[in-house]
Formats: sequence, structure tokens, C-alpha cells
Amino acid sequence: MKVQVHSIHFDADIKLINFIQKKLDKLETFYDRMVDGEVFLRLNNEGKENKTVEIKLRVPGNNLFAVEKARSFEEATDLATDALRAQLTKFKDKAA
Repeated sequence: MKVQVHSIHFDADIKLINFIQKKLDKLETFYDRMVDGEVFLRLNNEGKENKTVEIKLRVPGNNLFAVEKARSFEEATDLATDALRAQLTKFKDKAA
């Protein structure tokens, strides 16, 4: 699946981008008809959980979206992909 990663006001490390790509590729085991994905990485000035990850997945006929905040981008990505996994299984059940 094609994924675009946008890092807002900083440059994301290639290791982080590869980590995000790998996590989103694993979602294809739950639903294999995803069109593409878009990921936004933001640094906030709010306390300890200052990393925000927004993931938008396009599936035929719908868009799935998850936003998570955590201490690291990896942790926020894990939380967001877990939320998307639940949305994908619900979407797949509706479509079937």
C-alpha cells in the first residue's frame, strides 16, 4: 500500500518512516483492499505526551481516520494502528 508521511515543522527520520510503513502494511492482513494512506506527524507543546500521529486510510467507498498522542511517535503509531485495525474489521463486517 502506498503511504505518504508528512512531518509538520520537522524532518522525520527514515527509520521512523519505515516503522510507520511496516505497521500500516500489517493492516492489510485484516483488509486487503485499502487504496492508500496518509500520515501526519506533529510535535505539540503540551506536557509529556507531545507527539501526535494522524493516520487517514482510504478504502473503497470510505475513509478511516485515527489520531493518537503519546511520548514517542512509535508509541502513537502503535495506538493509531490498533484503532484502525478495529475500524477495518468493523468496516469489513459491514461490507460483507
